[in-house]
Amino acid sequence: QVQLVESGGGLVQAGGSLRLSCSNSGHTFRRNAMGWFRQAPGKEREFVAFIRWSGGKTVYADSVKGRFTISRDNANNTVYLQMNSLKPEDKAVYYCAEDNEYGSSWSGEYRYWGQGTQVTVSS
Repeated sequence: QVQLVESGGGLVQAGGSLRLSCSNSGHTFRRNAMGWFRQAPGKEREFVAFIRWSGGKTVYADSVKGRFTISRDNANNTVYLQMNSLKPEDKAVYYCAEDNEYGSSWSGEYRYWGQGTQVTVSS
């Protein structure tokens, strides 16, 4: 059974950094892409980034490109999202999700989701 658990969220000032983690308990990391999405109050869930199993392919939303970095440690069943130069508009609940091997920016393709972790950026 897939269980994704996010951690690392919190309150940070604009310009600051946070590192989110998503651990996959319950079974060994499969050769699937992992993604990060976020949802701000009153808005739809939006794509942030995904990474394929090998780590050789990463894709980012334009809004976070150059500021966020997705990575994964398959040996420890964990995927990360390093967020730098945070802006107030980055405030949202951040979710990790598991896709098939290719990854996608479309949330509908992802089969398993974590419960989310809150990120708040003060101006």
